[in-house]
Order: sequence, then structure tokens, then C-alpha cells
Amino acid sequence: MTTEARRARLPDPLVILLVGVLIAAAASWVLPAGEFDRVEDPETGRMVVVAGTYHAVDPSPVGLFDAFVALPVGMAEAADVIFLVFLIGGAFTVVDESGTLRRAIGSLVRALRGRDVLVVPIVSIFFAIGGIAENMAEEIVALVPVLLLLTRRVGFTPLVAVAMSAGAAAVGSAFSPINPFGVLIAQNVADVAPTSGWAFRTVVLVVALSLWIALTMRYAVTTRSQPEVATGDVERSLERRDGLVLTIVALTFAVAVWGMLGRGWDFNRLSATFFIMGLLVGLVSAMGVDGTVRAYVKGFREMAYAAILIGVARAISVVLAEGQIIDTIVHGLFQPLEHLPALVSALGMTVAHAVVHVPVPSNSGQAVLTMPVLAPLSDLLGLSRQVTVLAYQYGGVLSDLIIPTNGALMAVLAAAGVRYEEWLGFAGPRFLGLVALGMVAIAVAVGIGLS
Repeated sequence: MTTEARRARLPDPLVILLVGVLIAAAASWVLPAGEFDRVEDPETGRMVVVAGTYHAVDPSPVGLFDAFVALPVGMAEAADVIFLVFLIGGAFTVVDESGTLRRAIGSLVRALRGRDVLVVPIVSIFFAIGGIAENMAEEIVALVPVLLLLTRRVGFTPLVAVAMSAGAAAVGSAFSPINPFGVLIAQNVADVAPTSGWAFRTVVLVVALSLWIALTMRYAVTTRSQPEVATGDVERSLERRDGLVLTIVALTFAVAVWGMLGRGWDFNRLSATFFIMGLLVGLVSAMGVDGTVRAYVKGFREMAYAAILIGVARAISVVLAEGQIIDTIVHGLFQPLEHLPALVSALGMTVAHAVVHVPVPSNSGQAVLTMPVLAPLSDLLGLSRQVTVLAYQYGGVLSDLIIPTNGALMAVLAAAGVRYEEWLGFAGPRFLGLVALGMVAIAVAVGIGLS
């Protein structure tokens, strides 16, 4: 490795996140403490801020020891997400141990022989639908080993596996007209009719996703190496029971989407659903109780590091909240926008949302924090509140593509063996291009009076 390459090499994701915790603690000593008043939204039960109520509070700087105390606190707060990763990871390890996924991959590759690059749009669209429908993120971690097996079979790099899974899901989430954790919550808090503007969003979504897939395909082709030689299960055709296993997996995803969209399921119900899937797959695959348990334990071990990263990422938000500076950051970023022309203010909201998403990587959390502040501001400027929601999507939610405080992204990168700086080099320029697309869409929305 050259000296220049060594200089460009960033530390391990865990180190990056730990540094983030320390920076957050240091910021609590520098930035003034402040907060908005909050009230409970009777429809959602969420606490939302009251616009115009920002005020200074007594400083609450976070010391070095308390910063490290935030690590287990963050893991406890992210417990539902962490257990989701463990249980989905265990369930898909059972599926993998059954041999079904390997045989399915072999069959797919053989069917696409000579057209292997079509793997990229096929897989990307699957994960994009997950992002569009239910903000798929942490669930992807468990599927990384399968994706790596697929990309090795066609000669693509591990980065391609991340791009067509986590990347495509993030693009789908950001441009979705129905994402329950993104646009629907933002519309609810901003008092905008749910799913309104769906046709406009769908057009922009198709353009954004097509751009992402095309650029991923080009990268996959230019970095392609010699495909891995197929052995073992990969060489065998699908068996009768494989069809049953794949049906169970497909039905599980269908139930999960139905539960989240139709029944408001939380992560714990999703975890239970996938745990049951693993048990059923073990049963129909004749793995036996002991074989199924061993597969689960193997999956737990493989998901441990990814789960730790998710918890440490949450610790950054814990420190910022304890230091009472999150509202200060939001107030400082959005207050100057009220003095700008309407279109410039809308575009400024997009940039400000991207910045806010670093300390507030939760899509729903950012919506309930910023929408009550920005909705009255948009009224003052003569902007449609729908445009304000677009700025949140195309600036904040889209930032999930690159920010290191996104624990799910860092977990996927770690599981795939892709370094963060390598991902940033790939996704960074594409992220900026998609933000530019979002800004053009916002300008069009302002021009046509989207409401």
C-alpha cells in the first residue's frame, strides 16, 4: 500500500463512531444549551416541538466518563433494533444452512448467464421496494452473506453488494411516496394529508432509482473480476423443499410489510416474525432442533459486531440529548432561512436537513423535531408545506446513504468488509447528484404550486 493510500485510509467503523461520541461530548461544552417546548401529538402519541418556543436552559456539558456511560445507554435504547438484527441474522443463517439460498443463487446465475449484469437491477429493485414500503435498513445486515455469495459468483466486488442493497433501499426510502417512517410521519406532523403528492414523488422516485441503478451497473462492470467457481450446493438445482423454504421466506416478508403498514408493528413484532420463519425453515429442511439452534447461534455470532455498531451509533444521539444541544443545532440551522426568498429558503431547508441528520439519524425523530418548526416557517414564506416535506426527504432521509452516524449503514459495511472511505468515495458523488435532483424537483414543486 502506498503512503498516499495509507493517509486516505479511515479507522475501523467502531473507532469512527467512538470518535463521534467524543466529538458530541466536546460540542456540549461549546454550544449553548437550549430546547423547544414539546407537546404530545394526540394522533401519534409522539412528542413534537412547539414552534417559536426555543429558549436557553442551564448548561449540561457531558464529561468524558459520562460519554462512555452513553455507550451502554445507547445500546439499551437501541435494544429493539439490536435484537432485530440478531434474530433476523439467526433466521437467515438457518435458511443459509439449509442450502436453499445457495442453490437459488446458482439457479439465478445460470439463468442470467451472459447477462450477469442484470443481477444489479433485479436485486436493487427488491431492496428499493423494501425502502419504499417500510424504510428497510437494519434488516439488510443479515442478508449480506447471501449478497456476497451472489456477487462473488458473477465477479462483482463487495461494494456492489452494499450499493444494490443498503444503497438502493436508502434511495427508495428517501424518494418514497409512502414510507411510514419518513414521508408519512413528516406529513402528519406538518398537517399535510397523508400520501398527498404521491404522483409527483413517484415520478422523482423512478428517476432517482434509475440513476442509482445505472451508476451501480456501470461501476459493477468496470470493477468486475473473475467470477468465483461454483462448488457444492451452488452447482445443484433447486429441490422440491427449496420451493417451500423460499415460499416461507417470501410470506414472512409479506407479513412483515403488512404488519408495519397495516398494523403499525414495532421492531419487536418483526423480530418475532423472522424468528418464527427460522424455526419453520429448520423444520421443513429436516435440520432438527439441534441443527436449527446451532444455525441460530452461528448467526448470532456473525451479527454481534454489527449490533454493537448500531448501539454505539445511538450513543451519539444520547450524548447530544444529555448535553441539550440538539435543539440548539436545529434552531441555529433553520432560523436564518426565514430571511431568504421562498425558493432559496426551500433549497436551504434541504441542506440544513442533511446537516441535522448527522446528529439525528432517525428519520422519524428528525421529522417530529423539525417539521413543527418548519411548517409555520413555510406558511410565513408562502411555501407549500408539501415542499417543506420534500426538503426533509431529499435532504435528511437521503443522507442515510453516507452519514457515519447511520448505524445500519455502518453495520452493513462492516458485514460486507467494505471500508467506510471506500463507500464514501463511491456513494458521495452519487449522493450529491441525487440531492441536486431533489433540489430540481423542489424547484419544480414550487413552480407548479404542489400542495
